[in-house]
Amino acid sequence: PSTTFEIDEKHGTDFHKRFLEFVKMMQKENFVIGGAMTDPKGDRSKGPSEQEDPDLFTRIVKTDENGVYVSGAKAHQTGCINSHWIILMPTIRLTEADKDWAIVGAIPADAKGVTYIYGRQSCDTRSMEEGDIDDGNAKFGGQEALIILDNVFIPWDKVFMNGEYEFASMLVERFTCYHRRSYVCKTGLGDVLIGAAATIADYNGVPKVSHIKDKIIEMTHLNETIFAAGIASSHQGQKMKSGVFLNDDMLAQVCKHNVTRFPYEISRLAQDIAGGLVVTLPSEKDFR
Repeated sequence: PSTTFEIDEKHGTDFHKRFLEFVKMMQKENFVIGGAMTDPKGDRSKGPSEQEDPDLFTRIVKTDENGVYVSGAKAHQTGCINSHWIILMPTIRLTEADKDWAIVGAIPADAKGVTYIYGRQSCDTRSMEEGDIDDGNAKFGGQEALIILDNVFIPWDKVFMNGEYEFASMLVERFTCYHRRSYVCKTGLGDVLIGAAATIADYNGVPKVSHIKDKIIEMTHLNETIFAAGIASSHQGQKMKSGVFLNDDMLAQVCKHNVTRFPYEISRLAQDIAGGLVVTLPSEKDFR
């Protein structure tokens, strides 16, 4: 909303009002929104207008009195299959030559012309086997998908940027600021893993062994460091022109940087504590 507010301020458009009406509808219906920003990108040294394939970045292919039609793709879309609506956004800084790619709009997740290619994970087949030990989050498990967009229609009232290329970088930076702060959620998984490692140490009869305690302390320290950066980013937030608060950008980036490193070290320490059982455990079916 802070970006639509500032686009309207410069261009006299009504994107901000449209967006607020859309948010009201989402809140009233209790809908889930998927934020689709990441494009396939192709040759990373070239912008959207310079690509051999113009659909490597999501773009406007046609406009009429009712709205716009877009084609392209969005990659690595976590939770998109269980979202009700998808908001399509640019993924990089754009130039005047990239105006056709400066599009932000909302589409129903089942809109005509949308195809989802479901992603694979290493343990997918476990949830298809007997029992429930390996189901993970059985009722609310996540997923990732590649979204293909083929002449997907967006009505004018669901368009929130239309060619204002100079605001693309602002949108990307502010979106990632919120998103990278949100990685504080990873510490919930860390809490579970730390608890599991401590439980295994109890089962093995070594909860008071010094090097085991040191590893659990280090796991906790790393996990709470991620949490601290995320919470600090929110606490240091600043009010924007639109009245919306934006969390601290630097601390959000630190939170993200921690998440690219610490969960792997926490996992390594958990495996140290648990031993070979973690990677050689039989399936539940065989176990029983």
